[in-house]
Amino acid sequence: MTTSDSAQPAAPVKAPAKDPWELPDVSGLVVGVLGGTGPQGKGLAYRFARAGQKVILGSRAAERAQAAADELGLGIEGADNAECARRSDIVIVAVPWDGHGATLEALREDLAGKLVVDCVNPLGFDKKGAYALKPEEGSAAEQAAALLPDSRVTAAFHHLSAVLLSDPEIEEIDTDVMVLGESREDTDTVQALAARIPGMRGVFAGRLRNAHQVESLVANLISVNRRYKAHAGLRVTDV
Repeated sequence: MTTSDSAQPAAPVKAPAKDPWELPDVSGLVVGVLGGTGPQGKGLAYRFARAGQKVILGSRAAERAQAAADELGLGIEGADNAECARRSDIVIVAVPWDGHGATLEALREDLAGKLVVDCVNPLGFDKKGAYALKPEEGSAAEQAAALLPDSRVTAAFHHLSAVLLSDPEIEEIDTDVMVLGESREDTDTVQALAARIPGMRGVFAGRLRNAHQVESLVANLISVNRRYKAHAGLRVTDV
């Protein structure tokens, strides 16, 4: 018998590719929002609570957070930032850029082991309008990852209008959410969280090293909104 006649080992069977739209059930997770008393944070908290998530608003002052939570209703609770971080499964960072680094550094221990979603846009403003800033680490999300080595940092929810999020007359938010991160499990979870809001869809957009251009695009959207008197969002076609 020649070698060619011998039985050849069977080629390994490849597992079927995972359906990118097969996402986990996140309905039972507690969502914390740091910077929850600002327009973006309050808007996100309102939408997630309206969709049935348990939401905790965080602020430097617990009293201020509770006042904002009482204003929104829907079972939302208020707490200082540290308690918000400790009690939440997913923590959205929606603080102003100028306080981003100091806030996260102070919460490093409280955010250890948490899934952190950074939605901060480093922007400057002058007479010509909004323009992107580039942090030393590359992006706000990469700064968060550097400051929170024991957390799982992702980036998402950058391009949402606080006006639309907070408007109770609007049933659906017609937009896609670009989601970035290092772990598919984590980005799938954030995509699933985005999908809890009617009309919204989370789309994987790369690793954290690609976060700068996603954060920067907000400067362009601000220009669009000013010219057209709109609250523009984004849609990704053919996916």
